[in-house]
Amino acid sequence: MITLLSCAKTMSFSSKVKAPLQTEPRFKTEAADIALQMSQYAVDDLERLLHVNSKMALENYKRFQEFHSDFAPELQALLAYTGIVFKRLDPQSFTKEDFLYAQDHLRLTSFCYGLLRPMDLIRPYRLEGDVRLPEFGGQTMFAYWRSRLTDLFIDEIKASGGVLCNLASGEMKDLFDWARVEKEVRIITPEFRVWKKDKPTTVVIYAKMCRGEMTRLILKERIERPDDLLSFSWEGFAYDEEFSRPDHPVFISGQ
Repeated sequence: MITLLSCAKTMSFSSKVKAPLQTEPRFKTEAADIALQMSQYAVDDLERLLHVNSKMALENYKRFQEFHSDFAPELQALLAYTGIVFKRLDPQSFTKEDFLYAQDHLRLTSFCYGLLRPMDLIRPYRLEGDVRLPEFGGQTMFAYWRSRLTDLFIDEIKASGGVLCNLASGEMKDLFDWARVEKEVRIITPEFRVWKKDKPTTVVIYAKMCRGEMTRLILKERIERPDDLLSFSWEGFAYDEEFSRPDHPVFISGQ
């Protein structure tokens, strides 16, 4: 089974964790090309393109300017991303064997690097899927990656048992020809909801925390069978058969 997570918008490039492996991203050349195009934009342009404030736009202007430098920092993707999902995933607690298992069974989406393995070395960046680069025919980053990632993604899932546990955010489907992915492999899409006002409701922060916790469970326990996901339990979240559908297990808290 392969588990898919979204990249985080927040990144760090120092870590006390010493992962046992460093690998080169499969789309390192494409990432360098994208970063080169992004380095042509002024701070004001980046503020608009990345939907950020001026401070964050300046930070990412500097990142893209330094991206091709020999001195640009690099860190394994699993340690570089620092969003809520990755905090709950808690790679600081991973053993060498956990890291190696994750390398084979976890994939991370990236608008700059396409599709990452946990131990791929990446450089700091920020990018959005709706960014259109004139040098690439004006297509969005979603469209740019779709033709490049779909076959690779399907092949990796098939090589790992033919099952995908999709814990990425919904927009990440657009990085792939999702109809083809659905046709060729089995996709399990867990959902996490909180009981509010007499109905189960998705609360984004809790959904992100649960995605990280479930991924942690999958990697630590070496889960390969979809049915074993139903044992997931964290902070009151538990499988609810009534609201679940085949391949769409729902976990509810506060009922």
